[in-house]
Amino acid sequence: MKVTYDKMVMHSPLVVLRKAGYSPFTDPQSGERSFVLRLTSEYYPRFHLYVDERNNEVVFSLHLDQKKASYGTNHMHSGEYEGPTIEKEMLRIDRWVNHVEPEQSSDGVTSSFSSQKPWWKIW
Repeated sequence: MKVTYDKMVMHSPLVVLRKAGYSPFTDPQSGERSFVLRLTSEYYPRFHLYVDERNNEVVFSLHLDQKKASYGTNHMHSGEYEGPTIEKEMLRIDRWVNHVEPEQSSDGVTSSFSSQKPWWKIW
């Protein structure tokens, strides 16, 4: 599921996701960065969220990984990309987006998008 926010509404996506319980994650094989929220003490199942910056927008792309991918780098895993579970989690994240004020982003992470590195690559 993808949701797009205006950068003026999304003051600091990194802070929003941290407050929502997500942790930065770097894939050890591809080096791709994203965020995860584990649902148990095990590695799976977990919510997996990618963030993309486009012009004046921030795009969240969320899915639920049920288990580890079994076919190399393809998306051939037991993942849910839509449905009530994904919608409910995206609604929870959206509440954090609307709750976090610009002042709360003063934890050392700039809320400005004018830096050379995108905000999600500064961790």
